[in-house]
Amino acid sequence: MLAPSAELSPTQSLLRLAWPIVLQRATQAVVGFTDALLVAPLGEAALAAVTTGALDVLCLNMLPLGTMLILQSFAAQLRGRGDLGAVARYAYCGLLVSLVAGLLGVLVIPLIGSGLSLVGYEPAVERDMEAYIAVRLYVSVALIGNEALGSWYGGLGNTRLPLVASVLIMVSNIALNYLLIEPRFGLPGYGVVGSAWASSIATTLGFLFLLTCFFAGVGHDVPRGRIEVRATELYRMLRFGLPAGINYFLEFAAFVLFINVIVGHLGTTTLAAFNIVFQLNMLSFMPAFGVASAGAILIGETIGRGQPERVVRLTGLALRFAGGWMLAVGLMYVLMPKPFILLFVSPGGEAEALVRVGVLMLGLSGLWQLFDAVAMTLTEAMRAAGDTAWPMAARIFLAWCVFAPGAWLAVRVLAWGPTAAMISVIVYLFAVAAVMAYRFKSGAWRRISLLGIDPAGSDPAGSELPGGALPGGALPGSALPGGGEPTA
Repeated sequence: MLAPSAELSPTQSLLRLAWPIVLQRATQAVVGFTDALLVAPLGEAALAAVTTGALDVLCLNMLPLGTMLILQSFAAQLRGRGDLGAVARYAYCGLLVSLVAGLLGVLVIPLIGSGLSLVGYEPAVERDMEAYIAVRLYVSVALIGNEALGSWYGGLGNTRLPLVASVLIMVSNIALNYLLIEPRFGLPGYGVVGSAWASSIATTLGFLFLLTCFFAGVGHDVPRGRIEVRATELYRMLRFGLPAGINYFLEFAAFVLFINVIVGHLGTTTLAAFNIVFQLNMLSFMPAFGVASAGAILIGETIGRGQPERVVRLTGLALRFAGGWMLAVGLMYVLMPKPFILLFVSPGGEAEALVRVGVLMLGLSGLWQLFDAVAMTLTEAMRAAGDTAWPMAARIFLAWCVFAPGAWLAVRVLAWGPTAAMISVIVYLFAVAAVMAYRFKSGAWRRISLLGIDPAGSDPAGSELPGGALPGGALPGSALPGGGEPTA
């Protein structure tokens, strides 16, 4: 485990934690990027099937994936308090939830075809997408378990071991894609299904690496004993983690609906172009999310040490780095979008339409980068403090009551085309950034106790916290899990 971040300046601590997470998230973006790049020679239908299918897989797993992020908050706060015994038990809670969620993912496989038939894809796209999603869902437990252990290690200050796992996934995925998609080395070429198996095998290898390190005591100094899951701690993990998971799931579901039903309505060329733009935007989003996650680790550790007054400064520090990166990338997308699109397709013939639409969409996507940086950094900061339910409700409302109907009206009713689709995303992310800034500035996160303890460090065992809040930050009588706070 890394040395305590208190020995370094805030900027040094942030950068020391951030660079492995930035590279880790960047490798995840590279995986999606190379999947699209290596499948592109098979044609627009295959490209649309793989890129959209990958988003569908993420959507189906997003609830447990988002829930696992809370393990970082628990590990960081408990590390700050010095309670390493509890840290180990929370890892087992995460692995248990990963196993259950992975088994449920397998049960969804027979329903894939029926779900895709409701969207109205072209037959070739629907057939390839169904096959791709089915293969990927077989290893959902590895996908979720990898996020669980990665978040857990990150909360302990070890962000390098998850990076090693991600590099293993990236290298394996690229090699297997090259081997399995097109005919090579005596193999017949398995096309879209080959890409799915490449991603599935690579994800499993990364998870097995982290799991082996965890049980062998590599990369952490948490006491190792018998496997133990306490019902109270599992409840607390779900109480605070599920709002974040529900937030990610429903918000991402709105986005997947946007891609499948609204962008897909504009035709296979526009769908393929948007998914190229999405993969390119992952290259800007993932590093910024890594910085925001590093900031959340420092914030969680700081709160665990009883120093909440440092949170605002740490959040501002993370925001400067994340916002600066995304603003720089956004300017490149606005000023020179065409070279990025040409990485996926060469102009000429039918490809000209794909390039033309892709250039338009990528240029417009540059306008939302800064809003995205603000939204993610503030959401991560509040998640580190345990403030997950209010942001969940706000973001879901904006996604389903503003973004989805607005995009539907602009594209499917008013028929304003790809430009309207992209403007809908810009308006939505601006609204999310503004609402998260309002919530963070209100200081409500200060009155939430993730660990169920009062500021003095005692376990109240049911007593009220200052301001009338019960342990965990819920209002007396409130049904909201994990994110309520006392009235002023």
